[in-house]
Amino acid sequence: MALESPRSSQLTDEGGEALDRLQGFWERWGRAALAVIAVAVLVGAGIYFLRRSQENREGQAAARLAEANALYWQGDYTRSTEISKQVVQQYGGTPSGNDALRLQGDNAFWSGDFKGASEQYKAYLKKVPGGLLSDAARRSLAYALESDKQYAEAAKSYEVLLGKFDRNSSAEFLWGAARCYRALGQPAEAVTLLKRLETEFGETSYARAALLTIAEIEASKP
Repeated sequence: MALESPRSSQLTDEGGEALDRLQGFWERWGRAALAVIAVAVLVGAGIYFLRRSQENREGQAAARLAEANALYWQGDYTRSTEISKQVVQQYGGTPSGNDALRLQGDNAFWSGDFKGASEQYKAYLKKVPGGLLSDAARRSLAYALESDKQYAEAAKSYEVLLGKFDRNSSAEFLWGAARCYRALGQPAEAVTLLKRLETEFGETSYARAALLTIAEIEASKP
């Protein structure tokens, strides 16, 4: 049998101790580490498939919404509304599912259902409170409210939109709000807005009409 030197025996003992420590470390932490890795992999896979599923749902919703939009522009508000409702029911929460609410509002407005249009626009704005499309929906909401003779709320809706679009649009909103105040029997408030329109947006197409309306209101005072 080969003879071992003291140094060789010492190395053997140290190697055994290192293996024992490594085995102990593995028994204590190795399984936990594997569990953490496994959970991370499962979460990552879940997020990936969730995103893929959401993308697929949005793609399907967008295709159906495009069909509803085409019918809207053709003036077929009834069929456009039917498909929009299906998009909301089947794909609610997707961008196209939310936008279908706005399209229902447009269909209702041009069908003469101003109350229904207001409700749909408000439902859309709860889902999508900010952005260019939201401002466009608020504009439509203001007109729907005014058409439904909800003048006080319509006036506020017009005023909220000031500065959101171009200068001619801001003049339009002041003109709309003033129109609502006149309908409410509040000519002083209307005049205040019309004077602001003429002062701040004098270059717009609404300025001359504002001056004429101010003169008309002043002339009608007892």
